[in-house]
Amino acid sequence: MSRKLYFIFSVAIVLALVLAACGASPDTAPTNPPAASSGGGDEQPVQTVIVTVEVPVEGSGGGDGSALPGGYGELTQRVKDRGNLICGGRTDLAGFGYLDESGRNIGFDIDVCRAIAAAVLGDPEAIEVRALTADERGPALQTGEVDVLSRNVTWTSSRDAQWGNFTIVTFYDGQGFIVPVDSGIDSIEQLDGATICVTSGTTTELNLADAFRQRGLEFTPLTFADTASVYGAYEEGRCDAATSDKSQLAAVQSGFTDPSAHTILDITISKEPLTPAVPSGDDQWFDIVKVVVWGLINAEELGVTQANVEEMKNSEIIDIRRMLGTEGDWGQADLGLPPDAIAQAIAAVGNYGEIYDRYMGPEGDAFTLERGLNENWTNGGLIYAPPHK
Repeated sequence: MSRKLYFIFSVAIVLALVLAACGASPDTAPTNPPAASSGGGDEQPVQTVIVTVEVPVEGSGGGDGSALPGGYGELTQRVKDRGNLICGGRTDLAGFGYLDESGRNIGFDIDVCRAIAAAVLGDPEAIEVRALTADERGPALQTGEVDVLSRNVTWTSSRDAQWGNFTIVTFYDGQGFIVPVDSGIDSIEQLDGATICVTSGTTTELNLADAFRQRGLEFTPLTFADTASVYGAYEEGRCDAATSDKSQLAAVQSGFTDPSAHTILDITISKEPLTPAVPSGDDQWFDIVKVVVWGLINAEELGVTQANVEEMKNSEIIDIRRMLGTEGDWGQADLGLPPDAIAQAIAAVGNYGEIYDRYMGPEGDAFTLERGLNENWTNGGLIYAPPHK
């Protein structure tokens, strides 16, 4: 129970005792005459007031003595007891979640899961990636089938209300269109009457309809539940264009038979903040996922890398030592994490910039995509995280 509720209960008890001492008001006076008093005078009968007060269970409070909300720590403990992290992801999108030549699941979103596993379990490989279609993402969060969803998911108001808790933006994106170069199309108006391939159950589908309706344009949607079918149909010429987040369009284009035969239009019709999300009900787990991602972002800003993280534990910079767990505390104990949780995450996958460059940098394993808005804020981008203090 919160301090505010305790205060309210305390006031209620005091008022009840005052009323009991003073007697009932005229409006609530008993209908029967008062019994004769043995002491004489104008004594009124004493009314007994019973007040039930909830007492917190010992050890259930927060570090400041306050009670914690129901469900706090349950998902965290389940992950620890199980010994692995169930990560909702994908295996079919270059750069974000795909299989390497050995069949190992890798990518930007998958590395976020590995960082969380390293911080919580001390083992970045203690993850189970469950490949989810776009339609399966919400139910997987709502039912707790996955511990974290790290799979190109756009943070929207309705999803926040219905699916679970969204953490922090890890990738700023926007929806666009890809068309054949020889189509000559270079504007959305030229797509009037076109057939457009799109993934069902996504914000992409809604944004497409909104953008065309807003402009008074017509189109025929050709929808598929999975990404591969969308772009397979597009390559076969079954639709005039395909639409999705621009990062996804770039990823898919890199895998086309002839990438140069296609172009991504210089059009952005939506905001697409991509964010890891967790099931509702466990604020501790929600906070853990957030602070781990913050660590990856702050590490880039502070110059902490996968290669120098051990050395940087003895840095002259206080913020670095605190973040890496060699000085002070930023809440690790309250979250049930080891002091060096962030250091373990960085050692496992590197900082935010290293993860980005690994898959989408100039020499990335998947394709090249300029960071743009996904630059650290110190370099003019939007990637920014609260401090570990």
